[in-house]
Amino acid sequence: MAQEPSLNEAGDARRRPWLGHWPKDVPTHLEYPEKTLVQLLDDMASRMPGAVQMVFYGGNTTFGQTVEKSRRMAKALQELGVRKGDRVAIAMPNCPQFAFAYFGTMRAGAVVVPVNPLYTDREMNMILKDSGAQVAVTLDMFYPAMGRAVEGTEVKRVIVSKISDYMPAVISLLGRLLKKVPSGEVPSSEKAIWLKDALKNDGAFTPVEVDPVNDPAVFMYTGGTTGIPKAAVLTHRNLIANSIMIKRWAMMGENDVVLNVLPWFHVYGMSVGLNSTVVTGGKAIVLPKFSTEDVFQAVRKHRPTYFPGVFSMYIALLNSPEMAKYKGDLKSIKYCISGAAPLPVEVAKKWSEATGGMIVEGYGLSEASPVTHVNPLDDPSHVKYGSIGIPISDTDAKIVDIETGTKVLGVGETGELAVKGPQVSKGYWNRPDESKATFRDGWLYTGDIASMDEDGYFFIVDRKKDMINVAGLKVWPRELEEVAYQHQAVKMAAAIGVKDDFYGEVPKLYVVLKDEYKGKVTAEEIKEFMKGKVTKYKVPKEVEFRDEMPTTLVGKIVRRKLREQ
Repeated sequence: MAQEPSLNEAGDARRRPWLGHWPKDVPTHLEYPEKTLVQLLDDMASRMPGAVQMVFYGGNTTFGQTVEKSRRMAKALQELGVRKGDRVAIAMPNCPQFAFAYFGTMRAGAVVVPVNPLYTDREMNMILKDSGAQVAVTLDMFYPAMGRAVEGTEVKRVIVSKISDYMPAVISLLGRLLKKVPSGEVPSSEKAIWLKDALKNDGAFTPVEVDPVNDPAVFMYTGGTTGIPKAAVLTHRNLIANSIMIKRWAMMGENDVVLNVLPWFHVYGMSVGLNSTVVTGGKAIVLPKFSTEDVFQAVRKHRPTYFPGVFSMYIALLNSPEMAKYKGDLKSIKYCISGAAPLPVEVAKKWSEATGGMIVEGYGLSEASPVTHVNPLDDPSHVKYGSIGIPISDTDAKIVDIETGTKVLGVGETGELAVKGPQVSKGYWNRPDESKATFRDGWLYTGDIASMDEDGYFFIVDRKKDMINVAGLKVWPRELEEVAYQHQAVKMAAAIGVKDDFYGEVPKLYVVLKDEYKGKVTAEEIKEFMKGKVTKYKVPKEVEFRDEMPTTLVGKIVRRKLREQ
């Protein structure tokens, strides 16, 4: 078992006032096995092979079945030439196939590269190129974009599945007949291979020795603190440590049922959803996308005890006309942990009033696997709405001055949040300069501006970075601006995030038109131009034309002034 220094022994406890408000029955220090995620999966399957790990449209997948499928996936990947350290991209919504590919990739000693399947081919291509992925796994409905995205990359084969492949036969058949199960055409190609065909082997893969502490398990793409997409390198140790931290903080066990509607290609959903099953033995109710109808039905049928989400999901459920009908069913949910985006206080209060369950805010980022802070769950009176909570087990945090990051600030002072712990990545893939700037002496400098109160609770005040946060999904202004500049009428462009009651933030684009196009181009034309070039949630919700932009003396657009105006 690996040991971490106890926070009580790590220095001046006066700098860590949260230790005086620590939740009962949660140790400040935990032990983490020197194993990989696959070994934890195998341990769980050995202990209870028939226990259900995933429920997908009423069909059950046991831990034992996931082990079998992941062994076959590992052999299939090795037969395609994948070796230790190679990268395999997975562009899928939540489904059993994602789990088979995820654990199968790791079993082959390779690195998982999660990709949002709704990305455009341009966005996918950027990640495939940067990661050097050799194999991609996707669904037939996303193959057209993936088929274009692999051009000019190192991807040799694309493994394709149907979303219905692991649904119960009756539901799959009815879904296809009623055209409620989406599908897509996969043209005959040397690169395409069907997942079911790939898994027709004996599962006798070649074992690969993996160092759980130092070998990468996942390349999680993020804008980091600078806004340029790059991969945070997460090891098995990082991911396992965070899942065990969450397990103990939330007091989760094998009898718990977790609603998995957060996407597994996102670090939050991957950690609290998929990874948590192999450390808790609990059951995952798997939904490929969020809809109020699907969530209500899943809650009524499966009675989940945990519902991790983002605040826009809770808003949608609260505002649904079906809420009154299902309010009683929601009382099975003990805890909702809201992450990836700030949780509005009014939403939290309304959810608690409506369901009787606790809802708390947490905080994390891709570079930390992701969770570093959560409000205590042992007592509702220990929850501070508007706060991200306190650092979880084996996690340290401090507020430092924005200019140098070397001066530790006191209670109530505002500065940059820095965090430290076994869940923190060692750096970015192929980005030595940015790694050096972000990861300093074991501390992760988050780029978020925060303060700490006298009880050790942290509050996010603002962002050092210009990232636009659409319900937890990152949108980078520079990317939108570069697409806007492709329009022949655009002279200057600047994107910012503006407040939105549902999503928290949405992109707004400011445009200065070339003189010859003024009065001849509409805002709707600009938005239509951007559709298809960026994912739907990245398309600006509003376009405002201006005669000029606020700029510095050297001509750099000052987004801060646009936000102020």
